[in-house]
Order: sequence, then C-alpha cells, then structure tokens
Amino acid sequence: MSGETGAELTALQAVLAAEHAAVYGYGVVGGRVDEGRSTEARAAYDAHRARRDALAREVRGLGAEPVAASAGYALPFPVADSATAVRLAADLEDRVAGVYSDLVRATAGARRRDAAGALREAAVRAARWRGGSVAFPGLAERNGADPATGSASAAAPDAAAGAPAR
Repeated sequence: MSGETGAELTALQAVLAAEHAAVYGYGVVGGRVDEGRSTEARAAYDAHRARRDALAREVRGLGAEPVAASAGYALPFPVADSATAVRLAADLEDRVAGVYSDLVRATAGARRRDAAGALREAAVRAARWRGGSVAFPGLAERNGADPATGSASAAAPDAAAGAPAR
C-alpha cells in the first residue's frame, strides 16, 4: 500500500471510529433530549449510521478490515437532562467535523468532496444544536476550542470520539 493510500486509510478509519462514537452518543442524546428536539436527534442518528455504514464499505474497498465499534464510550460529561443532551450533540458534531477535516486533508477527488460535504453537514448540525456557529468548523486550533479535545468545553481528550468506556 502506498504512503498516500495508507494515510487515506488511516483517516478513513479515524472517521469511522468517530461515526461509531457519534451513533452511540446520539443514543444517549435521544434518551434525554426534550420531545421538541427528538426528531432532530433521530435525523442526526440516522445520518451518522448511514455515514458509518458507507465508511465501512469504503474501508473494505481499500482491502482493509473496518475498525469495530466499542461496546460503550466514555462521555465527556454527565448527560442528565435535555440541556446536557443538546450540549453533547453539539460536542459530538464538533468531534466528527474534526476527523472529517483530517480526511479532507488526506484525500483527493470524489472522496475529498464527500468528506468536505460530511464536514459541512456536521458543522450545520453543531450550529443548530449550539444555536450558533464557529469560524472554522473542524479546525479546533482555529475556532477557539482546545486542540487536544476539539471542544470548547472541558471534555476528556478522547471521550465520545472513539474512546471506549473504561
């Protein structure tokens, strides 16, 4: 495998891991969010499931085994009510946008366009959940977020972005 293909595969696997975590996280969001936003949570859950499944097919298409989902993921903070569920949803989207940003950098052509589209979708969902946008979605070092966490909150570095529950 060439270095370029290896970098692309690594980025695809990272996005797939983030999508696994987002699907898990939206299960939590859906269980806590107010009824008025449950349709939005379900739509995001479905979008992340579809992206996850497509990414698994892409990884297989490159001759690799897709990274598996963990049984559980550590959340960056306790989600006890609708307000924290909304905050988690925005955080999940920020984290997904960050890994799609890396995929945009690692790819070209149609895969890059698809990754840019996914980054845009995540940024739009994050803005809807948050009630506002950031200047450079997916680029933590440019949007005022902590580059180590990809979040403006005091979230744990890998929580909800692919870190298995401990």
